[in-house]
Amino acid sequence: MKLKYFLFVLLLVSFPVQVLANGRPAAIEQLDTLSDDAFQMVKNQRYEDAKKLLNYFSEQLQTMSAGRFLFSVDEARIVAMSRDEAMEAVASPTMEYTEKVNKVTRFRLVMDALATSSDPLWAELEDQVMGSFSGAKQAAVEGNPAAFHASVNSFLSLYDLIYPSMKIDVHADSIQKLNAKVEFLSAFSPSKPASELERAELDALGTNLQNIFDGIEEDEADPSLWWVIFSTGGIIILTLSYVGWKKYKADKETEQKRSIKLKD
Repeated sequence: MKLKYFLFVLLLVSFPVQVLANGRPAAIEQLDTLSDDAFQMVKNQRYEDAKKLLNYFSEQLQTMSAGRFLFSVDEARIVAMSRDEAMEAVASPTMEYTEKVNKVTRFRLVMDALATSSDPLWAELEDQVMGSFSGAKQAAVEGNPAAFHASVNSFLSLYDLIYPSMKIDVHADSIQKLNAKVEFLSAFSPSKPASELERAELDALGTNLQNIFDGIEEDEADPSLWWVIFSTGGIIILTLSYVGWKKYKADKETEQKRSIKLKD
């Protein structure tokens, strides 16, 4: 399995690439379309069709990568991990529907970020991300632990959803600084109103987040993504029912371990 993962990443970064008139690499745009098709299948609970599409994605990737340079090493690693998560989701007989949607959405957002230059789908979640953060900040200022943890879990779940695709478009230094602030938020547990220093940390996180979203040009919202954001009046994010930060940290640790092993 480790060798298979290594070969998959190596395949993605191997060898110039045909570019369309709109500036998008033709091969990547085709792969992006396949990721959207797979997302639509999972949305409609057609898991066998989604599995076939993800397998076809891998086959097409192998064909398209021959003699072409598609991705950087970091991008290839993100694609490999998100593709594997999506495949795991559609193949699982026990995974809940909303978690399947989450995992395939992460993959969909990653491919969209690679296929677009100024209007990534992940940036369309700005209002939801900033809204949940504002709720957490307000609860911290008031010293309301119940409201704080509810908003933080919502924020971390959304952050986890866009994190892989965000790394495609945002400089690594900015991501590193943002993660440090997010770690502070996840560890913070207000039993009383936040201190001046704690408020400053929260303000810094809000500023970092807003700067990232402001640096990304957004296009008109994609109807498929809005279906993920809202369903019967609520956000359809499975991780709202558990501590999203645990999964986010676990994914980061797994990614770091894989990176180290690839270097060995």
